This record gives sequence, structure tokens and C-alpha cells, in this order.
Amino acid sequence: MAKKAAGTPATVLLTTQRVAHTLHPYEVSPDAPNYGALVAEALAVAPEQLFKTLIAEVDGRLVVGVVPVTGDLDLKALAAAAGGKRAVLADRAAAERSSGYVRGGISPLGQRKRLPTVIDESAAGLDVIFVSAGRRGLQVSLAPEELIRLTGATVAHIRG
Repeated sequence: MAKKAAGTPATVLLTTQRVAHTLHPYEVSPDAPNYGALVAEALAVAPEQLFKTLIAEVDGRLVVGVVPVTGDLDLKALAAAAGGKRAVLADRAAAERSSGYVRGGISPLGQRKRLPTVIDESAAGLDVIFVSAGRRGLQVSLAPEELIRLTGATVAHIRG
């Protein structure tokens, strides 16, 4: 029997794909107000480099949106980028079930079901971005091009 690789599905994917990345642990309660800004502060990085992963339902199918923590997800723009008409944030249980991660730790990488992914265009102008590494209290930094490649993402203006 093959030995299971250690880490989250996101970190295992990055390691097996030989993608340069760095893990960044932090301690911030996922229920804290202004969570993204607090995580950026804890990691001592510009908030524009820290991205959150949200799962929305676009015309009945789940779609991943990745936006900077400094803004909101523009659901109308996400729907258009995903080729749909209407989007709403997915039910928490549906997002967790589909991704295999818990709220506050949903990573765009290594999700249980590969979903269409849209990354905000602001990521393309950065050398390094930070996204959840697949569990609360752990971020991963990597080149945005690698995140786009590994998720098969579309890049569009989806930040509100």
C-alpha cells in the first residue's frame, strides 16, 4: 500500500507538481471581524497580495472565485466570467462538501471536485500571491501564474 503524502491536498498538489511555494502559518480566529486584514497583518504582507477563495453558484453550478481580501466578490462579474447570468454565494455546506475544506480554510488548490475557477485580474500584476493552503491558520505563497495553471483558471475583473 502506497504511503499517503503528508499535508493538505493543496500542499500535496504543489509538492507533486514541483511548484515553488512557501507555507505561512498564522493565528487569527476565522470569526474575527476584518479577518483578511488581520491575516495580512499577522503575515506582514500587503493586503493586496492576500486572496480569499469563495465558492458561488452560477446558474445552478458551483464556481470558485479568488479575489483580494481588500475587496468583495462581484457576483455579477463572476457570473459573466463563468459564462452564466446569475450568481449567488454557495451554501456553506455545499462549498465545504465540494471543496473538501472547511470555511476559513478553503483553498483554490487541491479541491475534492475540480470546479471552474476565476481569479481576479489584479493577481496577474503581482510577483507572489497568498491563498489558503487548505486549513485554517495556514497560507501558501506562490507565483500567480502557477495558481492559474494548476486551477485552469480564467482571469477576469471579479473584485467588487
